[in-house]
Amino acid sequence: MKMIYMGRKKQSVELLKWTLEQGVEVVMVCTDSQFENSPTARFARESGIPVRSMEEAEEYVLEHPGQIDLAVSYLYWRRIRKPLIEGPNYGCINFHPAILPDWKGCAGYNIAILKKLPKWGVTAHYVDETIDTGKIIQVDLFDFDYKTATAQSLEKLTQEKLMDLYKKIILEVKEKGRLETLNVDNSKGTYISRKQMNEMKKITEEDLQSEDLDVKIRAFWFPPYDGAYIEKNGKKFTLVDKTILDSLVDQDTTALF
Repeated sequence: MKMIYMGRKKQSVELLKWTLEQGVEVVMVCTDSQFENSPTARFARESGIPVRSMEEAEEYVLEHPGQIDLAVSYLYWRRIRKPLIEGPNYGCINFHPAILPDWKGCAGYNIAILKKLPKWGVTAHYVDETIDTGKIIQVDLFDFDYKTATAQSLEKLTQEKLMDLYKKIILEVKEKGRLETLNVDNSKGTYISRKQMNEMKKITEEDLQSEDLDVKIRAFWFPPYDGAYIEKNGKKFTLVDKTILDSLVDQDTTALF
């Protein structure tokens, strides 16, 4: 099976390595290669895989009809266009770190905590020309505790589940080709943009009076990024609560007081 792999972050490197170990031929990798410290670009080059832009990948598919079996997107940040959606024999599959059709776009981890959801999940779906609306292949749900979770801890758990889903789906595609999809209307649900997510971080006067202030603080705790913040004199100050501080304690540290 020949694949175009689109991905980024350290999880992407692990999955790219695993994909090669399954005997899949990765024809090229599209990633955040504009950054010198891109782990995915570095691993691809070390493995002898060409690193290309999305535009170059589109051109390749158009010039080599029928030669690419599958395109995959794992935490890839760009909107994927028609050549990579329609060109591969088995389509283009995205791995989304949230529950579809309910939660599209950004802020999934934050929403899961803010909404006090009893479960979270990961989704594999075929890509279409709008974000996170393609036909759903599989949704895997799992338990988490919103009362103790932070965006950071939920991201770690979610990525473990998403990597497992990736491996399962890739092996199924390798065996069966194009996969069946669920009878679910994926046009519905809530889409949250990055701008909206950042606006959600601001702590209002209402938040300060709420019993759920700690929930909002944990929902956006993901250092080194800005968390839930108050603004004073044009400066932002991220808030932290004792639960988070306790989780950061070095067990070998002796209390000063």
